[in-house]
Parts: sequence; structure tokens; C-alpha cells
Amino acid sequence: MVRVHRPTPEFADHLRVLYDRFPFDRSLADDPISVVRLLALDPRRGEIAGIFAATLAIGNTAAIRGAIGRLTDAADGDLGRFIATIPSVERRHRLRAFRHRWIRGDQLAYLSDRLEAIYASGETLESIFGNGMRGGGFADGLDALARRLRSPAPSRGPRPPRGYRALFPSPLDPSHSPAKRLTLFVRWMVRARYPDLGYWHTVPTGELRVPLDQHVHWIAYNLGLTQRRTRSWATVEEVTRALRQIDPIDPIKFDFVLCHTGISGDCPKERDILICGPCAVRPDCRLWHGRRSAA
Repeated sequence: MVRVHRPTPEFADHLRVLYDRFPFDRSLADDPISVVRLLALDPRRGEIAGIFAATLAIGNTAAIRGAIGRLTDAADGDLGRFIATIPSVERRHRLRAFRHRWIRGDQLAYLSDRLEAIYASGETLESIFGNGMRGGGFADGLDALARRLRSPAPSRGPRPPRGYRALFPSPLDPSHSPAKRLTLFVRWMVRARYPDLGYWHTVPTGELRVPLDQHVHWIAYNLGLTQRRTRSWATVEEVTRALRQIDPIDPIKFDFVLCHTGISGDCPKERDILICGPCAVRPDCRLWHGRRSAA
């Protein structure tokens, strides 16, 4: 029988202390949102920079920030103008040599075409997400956004390049993807508190879901916020419900802290009293259950 790990009754207080003590400025420099904040001069530029940055959010943070920087250089420093005024053929030419992990320039050029078409139709990414969410819930909002971004171009337009559709998974797909990157994008757009942008005003912060990357999942599992060992949409919902019990108004404010606790090495992912000793949530951690010091 599998042993179920639960945090201590004092966990909510412990997590708030972790949040209050967290060095946001130290970790902001390592996060893709630091680059997005420089590019998001208005709501549309915020959406455009945000969706490109979230799409590129694969791998370590230094590589992600470098990829966003190379994309921005190709756009002459203004992704909003890149979409609005640069012809599609020129965008494809500028991005032809772009690579980041398995993401290619032709895929980003196609995304730029989709964004151009969306804005030309009078819609925004916020309106697409909001209409989907009102039709069923947060997962439906992500599904509407994913479907619109990966949909084919109008008749006689180019077909999506190889691998493009896989960049925008939906939690309603048969795989029940955690949709980490789209969920992260929505967090950036909705939350107005540091370090996020707060350009969207139609989605309550209490409806957000946690962007479940490997760091957040590992820490959430070992704090007993989920018993699921794999990342799926069900895991996203389970972790989010646990965080919502602590802060129903803004449960995802803890995401940045949990993520960068893992990225920074503040959580070594093993028992190390020198590193774990000061951690506010150590009493709740599976690795330290029943222990006072390193074995």
C-alpha cells in the first residue's frame, strides 16, 4: 500500500513565510518574464511578447532568455511592430535560421501569421481565452486559445509547418496535457502583482491554474499537495485546489516562488541540512518526515 504524504496542519503559515521571505529580485533576472516585461509596452505588445516567450519556455532559463533575445533581435526589438508592419515573407526570411531546442524559425513565423490574422479580425488572445472560459471553464479557455493558435491559415495560405501544432497542447486533448506554457502565459497576463503584467482584466486571479513545470511538480509532490507522480491536467487541478485553500483570491502567486525555489537550488531535492535547514516548509516535506537532521 502506497503511503500518502500530507503536509503539517501549519503548512499554510509555512508557505506564506516562504513567500514573504523569497528574494524575488534575485530570481526575476533568471526568469523569462524579465525579458517580457521589457517588451510589453502596451496590452497588445504584452500578449505578443508573452505568447512568443511562453512558446519558447522549454529548457533552462538562460537558454530560454537567450532564445527570446534572438527572436527580439530578428524583430528589431519590437515584436508588436514585427507582427503589425513586417510582411509575412520578410518575417519568414528573418527567422529562417532560428533554432531553440526543437523549435524552428518556420514555426515561429507561422505563429506570427496566426497572430496577425487574429488581430486583423478584431480579436485578441484575451477575448479568445475569455470566450472559451465562459463556455466551460479554465481548461476550455486554454483549449480555445490552443485551437486558434494551431488552426490552419485561411484558404490558399500556408499549412502549419511540421511540429507546429504540438507547440500548443490543450488540457482537453486526449493526452490531458498540463499545458504548462499556455498556463504560464495566462498567469503573466492576468496577475497584476509583481512580477506579472496584469494586462487582462476579464479573468479572476482565483480562476488561474498552476503552470506545472518539473520543479513545481517535484516540490508540490514532496509537500503533499498532490499524490500524482506524473504531470497531467488532473495534477494541475489537484495542486491548484491545494493552493486555493491557502489563498482563494490569488492561489497562483505561489507559483513563481515554488518554481524558483527549485531552479535556484534552494531546494536541493535531497536531504541536506545545510541548505534545507532554513527552509520554511521543511517540516512539511516528504524527505524530512520524521527527521530533524540529515541522515
